[in-house]
Amino acid sequence: MTIHREGRTILFVLLVVLVAVIWAFDYFLPEQQVLRNVVIGVSLIIYLLILQFFRHPSIRIEKNPQHILAPADGKVVVIEEADEPEYLKRRCKQVSIFMSPVNVHVNRMPASGKISYYRYHAGKYLVAWHPKSSTENERTTVVVKTENGTEILFRQIAGALARRIKCYVTEGQTLEQGQEFGFIKFGSRVDLYLPLSADVCVNVGQKTTGGRTIIARLH
Repeated sequence: MTIHREGRTILFVLLVVLVAVIWAFDYFLPEQQVLRNVVIGVSLIIYLLILQFFRHPSIRIEKNPQHILAPADGKVVVIEEADEPEYLKRRCKQVSIFMSPVNVHVNRMPASGKISYYRYHAGKYLVAWHPKSSTENERTTVVVKTENGTEILFRQIAGALARRIKCYVTEGQTLEQGQEFGFIKFGSRVDLYLPLSADVCVNVGQKTTGGRTIIARLH
C-alpha cells in the first residue's frame, strides 16, 4: 500500500498545520490539557481519514480482451440503455459507478487499446448520483479503441465534494487494461458506455473494485 502522488503535498501541508495547532496549544494554553488531548484526537482522526482517501493499493490485473473491467472502486448505481451524444452518438448500455469518499479513488483502464478521443468539460458540481450530473457536471470523456475495433467510452464526473479531476491520457496514447488513467478527489462517479451487444455482469447496488471486477463481456 502506497500513497498516491495526488495526495502527497496535501498530506504534508495538513501534517504541518496540525502540528502547528498542537504546538500553539502547548505554548499559549499549557494548562488546558483536556482540550489539548481533544484537539490531538480530532487532528489524528482527520489526518487518518485524508490518508486513507489517497491510498494506492497494488493489485493484480487479470487482462482479458473480452472483459470490460471496473474503472473504479465503488458501487453500481445505474445500468440502463442510454444515448451517448458526445462521441459515439448511438444507443449504448450505460453502467455508472458511484465512488464515496471512503473508496480508493484511482481510476483504471477498463480495456486495453488506443485512446481515440479525450475531452475535458468544465461544469457544475451536482451530487454525483443526480441524473444530470453526467451532462452538466465537471467531467472528462475518454474513448479507448480496442484491438478488435470496439470503442468503449468512459467518463469521470465530479460530485458535490470532488472538485479536482485528474486524467493522465492523451489522444493517440496506447494503454493497458487495468493501467491507471486518472484520479478524482473526494467522492465522484464514473460512467461506462458499452455496445448494446455487451453482456453486463454486475447488478445495481453491487460493489466494484477498480481493475478487478468484470463489468461486462464483449462478443
